[in-house]
Amino acid sequence: MLYQITHTTTYEYSSSVTLCQNLAHLTPRETAEQHCRRTTLLIQPQPAVLSSRMDYFGNLLTFFAVQEPHRTLSITASHEVEVFPRPAIDLAQTLTWEAVRDRLRTNRDAVSLEAYQFTFPSRHVPYSTELADYARLSFAPGRPLLEAVLELTERIHRDFEYDPKATTIATPVSDVFAQRRGVCQDFSHLQISCLRSLGLAARYVSGYLRTMPQPGQPRLVGADATHAWVSVYCPDVGWQDADPTNNVQPSDKHLVLGWGRDFEDVSPLKGVILGGEQHSVGVSVDVAAVGK
Repeated sequence: MLYQITHTTTYEYSSSVTLCQNLAHLTPRETAEQHCRRTTLLIQPQPAVLSSRMDYFGNLLTFFAVQEPHRTLSITASHEVEVFPRPAIDLAQTLTWEAVRDRLRTNRDAVSLEAYQFTFPSRHVPYSTELADYARLSFAPGRPLLEAVLELTERIHRDFEYDPKATTIATPVSDVFAQRRGVCQDFSHLQISCLRSLGLAARYVSGYLRTMPQPGQPRLVGADATHAWVSVYCPDVGWQDADPTNNVQPSDKHLVLGWGRDFEDVSPLKGVILGGEQHSVGVSVDVAAVGK
């Protein structure tokens, strides 16, 4: 599938901002399953400083600084991305989850070490005995890893309610688990915490999801949103994705921006400002299929 993506973020300030410095993860990542044909980043006011580099996890990170007074800041990222269907995996033929856990602990080849770093807790994804116990309902002894992961994905989708008013980025995973409500980043953090608490390697994936209107309804331009899901390491077949918000295995409708330990590593935008007082932020995302 070929997609045209437009992602606009607008900040409005009650008084002038004299300086802002920002980091943006807004460039789709090149992977075996997707190719970014074209990408542009339009920033108003025009930044005095603009540079890009690869971050620690291999995502393209853009730094920009606006050094003139402004009360509105607009960032529009536009992409043309080709996404390929992912090959089917025989879930029953993957290693048992205990074998994967033990291999991560003992193997010291480059691939295993790269995955091993995603077994540790991070700022938004702590170890949790409570979540390990929740996960073990799916992780029976000797069960193939991906079978267990997808059952856990289905259970989170069934047990938790999507509620954009229930949480903020600062809401701890323990609170999400207790209230059984949240959004995609919450459900992703929760599933990653489950997996890492069992000694498995899981990372947070940031990107976009093509959404479809209800039958008979027009597609609303700009009504999509950024999305998040989970990727778990399985030796011999590599990283495999799961989307607990929608209970699906991502394929050619999920588009990757980047990945890291949790949301903090791949936040689409973050920065600091001087001045501004009160502010509001508006986000518009449009994901349109334009061909095959």
